[in-house]
Amino acid sequence: MAWIILIAASLIEIIMGLALKYAEGWTKLVPSVIGIAAALGSVYLLTIAMRDLPAGTAYAAWTGIGSVGITVLGIVLFGDPVSWMRITCIAMIIVAVAGLRFLEA
Repeated sequence: MAWIILIAASLIEIIMGLALKYAEGWTKLVPSVIGIAAALGSVYLLTIAMRDLPAGTAYAAWTGIGSVGITVLGIVLFGDPVSWMRITCIAMIIVAVAGLRFLEA
């Protein structure tokens, strides 16, 4: 169950990242409020997951999933650059998070 909570926390972290992009430096109220609320919700769920997961594993997975998600959405939604090196780095993050998951058990 802790991993499901951690994944939820990571997905909310992705929402936070998107909201902060749309907030344009805190100049847009609604995305700014969504970003703050998502940040609080994400950290709350992370702390719940950390009850049963090692802190380092939980934090690395949380940031890794969030990083991959916002990077992919940046490419899709904002035209962020795509290169084989970026794709390779994304793949390495995914492998690392999966490794932490299976080594943790």
